[in-house]
Amino acid sequence: MKLHIFAGLAAATALVSTAPAFAEPGDWMVRGRVIGVLPDEGADLSVGGTALAGSVDIDDQYVPELDITYFFTDRIAAELILGVTPHDVTATNVTVPGVLTDAQIDLGDVWLLPPTLTLQYHFDTGSAFKPYVGAGVNATFFFNEDEGPVADGIEYDPTIGFALQAGFDYDLDGVPGGWAFNADVKKVWIEPDVEVNLTSALGAALGGAPSVKVNADVEINPVIAGLGFGYRF
Repeated sequence: MKLHIFAGLAAATALVSTAPAFAEPGDWMVRGRVIGVLPDEGADLSVGGTALAGSVDIDDQYVPELDITYFFTDRIAAELILGVTPHDVTATNVTVPGVLTDAQIDLGDVWLLPPTLTLQYHFDTGSAFKPYVGAGVNATFFFNEDEGPVADGIEYDPTIGFALQAGFDYDLDGVPGGWAFNADVKKVWIEPDVEVNLTSALGAALGGAPSVKVNADVEINPVIAGLGFGYRF
């Protein structure tokens, strides 16, 4: 009988020792991902308060990204993502009565710095598969604006918006700390005000207007999907 008890205890100990480790309070996790930034774009265009027909097209980009996560408890954590993305921008189907009809205007390119902070809840599944959900805030800054071959200048205002997140880590070694595979998807709301100076392109056609500035309320609102690896310590 004693032998059966000892055998059972030994088996239980072995099972616990090989069970995938869950995060502990005070743990950090650093991940490197390759992300796709996939804008769901649109824009309202106007000149001097008069609405113009047209919208905007912003290309998809795939770039490396770094994120850092801190666990306040075994289930509650905060994640900060860091990365920059370049995007080509085109005004599409722009119509100015008597001047342009369904025109495509190359607005050059711009770099985005969109640090995003989310508060996460991590589910303990009792396995190597560890899903999580999160919500938080994004601040997006624009730099290295290139107005392209048509505009005289372009200016993007920084924005603050919401972010939603879902993903999972999959333990690769089953020990406290260690390596994990990660998949993550975020929806981020980025809606800057943009001013495009088109005086050289449209000024003469508009009766020699000294200044022609197109204002755009732009919705970038990308889905950010990433795959990568993380290390918890």
